[in-house]
Amino acid sequence: MENLRLNVSLLRRRVPNLTTAAKSIGLRPATVSNLCTGKIPVGRSEVRTLVALASLAQCSLDELILKGDSVEMIETKIKTLDLFSPIAKGGTVGLIARPGLGQLVVLGELFYRLKKEGYSIILLKPEENHPEINDIIDFADVVVDSIEEAYEQTVSLGTKNDVIFTADRSHVLTGDIFKLQEQFQNVNIQTVTTFLLDLKGTSVDEDLPYGPLETALYFDADLAVRHKYPAINPIFSTSSVLEGAHLDQNHLVIQQRAQKLLRRYRELRSIVNVKGLNGIPSSELETYNRGERLEAYLTQPFYIAEEFTGKKGESVDLKDTLNDVRKILDGAADSKDIDSFIFIGKM
Repeated sequence: MENLRLNVSLLRRRVPNLTTAAKSIGLRPATVSNLCTGKIPVGRSEVRTLVALASLAQCSLDELILKGDSVEMIETKIKTLDLFSPIAKGGTVGLIARPGLGQLVVLGELFYRLKKEGYSIILLKPEENHPEINDIIDFADVVVDSIEEAYEQTVSLGTKNDVIFTADRSHVLTGDIFKLQEQFQNVNIQTVTTFLLDLKGTSVDEDLPYGPLETALYFDADLAVRHKYPAINPIFSTSSVLEGAHLDQNHLVIQQRAQKLLRRYRELRSIVNVKGLNGIPSSELETYNRGERLEAYLTQPFYIAEEFTGKKGESVDLKDTLNDVRKILDGAADSKDIDSFIFIGKM
């Protein structure tokens, strides 16, 4: 079957308040969100859902559904991110987290890495006072105070470089971000990849906290408490890149196998925490041990945190991540000590 995906940018322009609009016609916002990120393939969705979305966007089904187009991935060389929720170049990325789970550290690290790849980094300050944003200001090329200034700087820098534009959810709620993204459609510039964060932490309680997204990064309190950084949830985070027509199928297969293992590992871990290893069947010990190793492997030292952790930052090419994860899944790393996986680059 020809690859199909939703025209997320069109939905974003036509239906800014998609959560309310979806509920008003009987659609579950979570279903709409999963369709946008590709977690639910368009080919498996109900026709009535697609018709309802087309009606909301006041467009035809041909306009709503893109056929055979792939979404280009920005390879960050951050293992868990590239494997489970690749950044869609030119798309919108939502960071969904409570305060204190490390979203600003991840964002600062992305700024650091992508700047070295030639991207221009623009940061729009939040409307309210959030001193914690100062932690990542130094990693941006330009810091602006208004939507108008953001537009001017993006157009100026975007004539030569791809742009990473970042804003707080406060600007999403006013509708300013959607208007700005629509303006970008009408000027001749390089790609603009938008990162949206939520400094208040209320996005966790919303089905569609930012409207339609190409990539959704959910941060996990359990991983953060156990210092398994970056604390990006590998099961809930997702990306439309994984539904791309030209995606390496090896990537998709390994990603799905890894998610399945980690999902079961989390279930077993909750039992082990109460009853110990003797509380799970002997037939599940292999699954538990491999899940434990995979979770540890997905930790990674960051360059911007070197002075705090004492560990040198590591970059891992996607091909190496896929190879290492496949080895863990297939049991080739069963004999390795668990500590040898924690905060490393590639195996």
